[in-house]
Amino acid sequence: MSAVDKAFHGLRHMIATGRLSAGGRIPPEGELCEELGVSRGSLREAVRMLAALGVIEPRHGSGTYVSQLRPEDIIGSLSLTLELLPLSGLLEVYEIRRVLESHVAAQAAARSTPETVRELFALIEAMDATDDPTEASDLDHRFHAEIATAAGNPALASLLSVFRARSRKYQIFTLPEGEQMRRKSDEDHRVLATAIADRDPRAAAGAAEAHVAQTERWLRAFMPPMEEDSAGAD
Repeated sequence: MSAVDKAFHGLRHMIATGRLSAGGRIPPEGELCEELGVSRGSLREAVRMLAALGVIEPRHGSGTYVSQLRPEDIIGSLSLTLELLPLSGLLEVYEIRRVLESHVAAQAAARSTPETVRELFALIEAMDATDDPTEASDLDHRFHAEIATAAGNPALASLLSVFRARSRKYQIFTLPEGEQMRRKSDEDHRVLATAIADRDPRAAAGAAEAHVAQTERWLRAFMPPMEEDSAGAD
């Protein structure tokens, strides 16, 4: 095990066991280096690694602290690795997405409010009105994020956001068949929003699952290229 790994796992163990608590300041470098048996350079590299994962927060002029360790923040750091997946790997993730999107849609329907319904239909109208693929992709992302937020579980919303961010890197609506696929996607959005407005969890769950499954079929059929700024799958 390298010195950096030793420092990383040592700090991780201190946090996992509660010795270093959420929001608390970590001990001075000298103390940690002595206890862990590593150099300052190795310790600093371990701190940088944990900061990238959302576990530690260096604060300029104040010190280094354990983050609040909110589940949604920790899960959000999965984007660092999930965004490396090739399309073949992403397609494996779609089975998870179908289950989770179905669940949050059902929860959103059960908790439906007039404000949520208005926002969903406003986003649908905006998607219908735009001819800009990039804007449509952004609106699509906001539509699904609104449903996840309405479901009331920030950790689930964060995980789905990570999944969707990777999906959006793959072009489908700019393919020759893209306009037809986009119309179908917009129809699916309307069916899903209507089920949520009707406070019908079963219908909402079925609509969400069917929508994600359709996107998965398109990705498998067309195997679109990945682009940095894409009007991609939702």
